[in-house]
Amino acid sequence: MSAMMLSSQNLQSHVPPSPRDVPLNAHLENLRHLACSLLSEVQSLTELRPKTSHPVDLKDAVQQFERELISAALERTRGNQSQAARLLGVKHTTLNAKVKRYQIR
Repeated sequence: MSAMMLSSQNLQSHVPPSPRDVPLNAHLENLRHLACSLLSEVQSLTELRPKTSHPVDLKDAVQQFERELISAALERTRGNQSQAARLLGVKHTTLNAKVKRYQIR
């Protein structure tokens, strides 16, 4: 019978406390943490806005992003295009064409 009580006690020790058993301060701390996280995310979204007041050309922005991403992948793989292509999730031929188009060295 004591084995049954031990297993019952073990189960109870792994059950999380009900919300009513958690102190109000813990709930408020969780809410504060959540609010700070949300504010941080909103702040990061405002930083994504273009720095200039003139319109951004999407095609140019995408090409610049691709150049930087490809360059970073090639640097990480020490110039190995096959590994860089796998890292970027594209075919080797696609990466090779973009390297030539953007004249990435």
